[in-house]
Amino acid sequence: MDAAAGRLVAEPVAGDNAMAMSVGELSGRLKRMVEGEFGHVRLRGEISGYKRVASGHSYLALKDDSAVIDGVMWKGNSASLAFRPEDGIEVIATGRLTTYPGRSKYQIIIERMELAGAGALMALLERNKARFDAEGLFAKSRARRALPFMPRVIGVVTSGTGAVIRDILHRLEDRCPTHVIVWPVKVQGQGAAEEIAAAVRGFDALPAAGSEVTSDVAGTPAGSGNRAAPIPRPDLVIVARGGGSIEDLWAFNEEPVVRAVAGCSIPIISAVGHETDTTLCDHAADLRAPTPTAAAEIAVPVLADLRYTLDAMSARTARCVNRHVERGRERLTAMARLLPSRDRLLGPQRQRMDEAATRADRALERRVANARGALDRVAGAIRPATLDRRLDAARRSLSDVGRLVESLNPDRILERGYARVTTPAGTTITSAQAARDAGALTLHFRHQEVIDVIVAGTVEEAPARPQLRRKPATDAGKPEQPTLL
Repeated sequence: MDAAAGRLVAEPVAGDNAMAMSVGELSGRLKRMVEGEFGHVRLRGEISGYKRVASGHSYLALKDDSAVIDGVMWKGNSASLAFRPEDGIEVIATGRLTTYPGRSKYQIIIERMELAGAGALMALLERNKARFDAEGLFAKSRARRALPFMPRVIGVVTSGTGAVIRDILHRLEDRCPTHVIVWPVKVQGQGAAEEIAAAVRGFDALPAAGSEVTSDVAGTPAGSGNRAAPIPRPDLVIVARGGGSIEDLWAFNEEPVVRAVAGCSIPIISAVGHETDTTLCDHAADLRAPTPTAAAEIAVPVLADLRYTLDAMSARTARCVNRHVERGRERLTAMARLLPSRDRLLGPQRQRMDEAATRADRALERRVANARGALDRVAGAIRPATLDRRLDAARRSLSDVGRLVESLNPDRILERGYARVTTPAGTTITSAQAARDAGALTLHFRHQEVIDVIVAGTVEEAPARPQLRRKPATDAGKPEQPTLL
């Protein structure tokens, strides 16, 4: 047994030139060696344990039948992936090997990652298809929305510069001119899926009354700075792209696009690729069109055919109305033959009317004769002689009343030289005691002559007072009666 193996304290050993290294020194040397030897590698393997943390970095393991190696993809490289990594997908990862001293393990820093051939891509497609179908995102798992017969506004999500939008517009113009709103997006490459999904959600978010947006959002030339008119909400949306390989069409298989199309409340036609191309967007849409041109044909009817149909229906309606009128006229004619003639219907009524007219004439003659007799009787009482007698009697009666009124006039006695005594207030004095109590008296003579007298004092002649009613003198030619005082 080697005596050095049982030593408690480390001591130099003869012939051993190796210096003791720290763990950190060894880790550093290993790190430099691995990175220098494997600075650029491409690994083919199956993804296992994939997860993306809140920082945006991704961690996974690549494995095959005999080994496993850990891998990490930093945030910037993770965002540029053209597909969504999932466990079980075979990929080719490009990067560099390094060590992680904290756990004494080596790992690959992945800079780029692609699917390992078309077979892996198709496997991922089938996996996603099964997953989305299980969630009920595909049209066969939910009720399809009916397409409008003649949409007033059609929204198109496609490239703004490709041949697809020109084909759609030309076909719509030929069949039935319709208001089209184009939302230009990328249809291939990094960020295409997010733009397509955002366009679908943008159309769905437009209010029914329209929304004012800048011209850039509406897809018109950017930088114009003009304010566009309110954008109406589409009645139908077409998601379209021209043909290509499965890699070119992969954006329409991405989860954001599938969920946006399935969740849109506006009916959607998917027209991606050629007739033999199929994407997950086709399954999520309400209807799949084999080509973008076919989508335009499905979206609207042929205006000429529609006009022909309307004209034919109008003609049929006119014929039906005319036929109904003719049949009604025939029924009316047949019924008229069964009715009695006009003379037979109106004869009795005419006879009764003639009898009533004859009775009315006789009754009117009797009424006139009676009225004439009554007038003769009354006329005897209103002859001129009778009226004159009645007028004379009325004059005499009126004269008698006048004489009576004149005889009762209190100032009538003043014509015979008497005077009427009143207080200054106009109250008539009828006794000596009333005269003494009044203190002052007013004497009224004929011709409206008035004097004031102070009882038991001097006599003063007062000016004549205005009277409410002045009676003219009746004996204008007679001399005035002398005053008493």
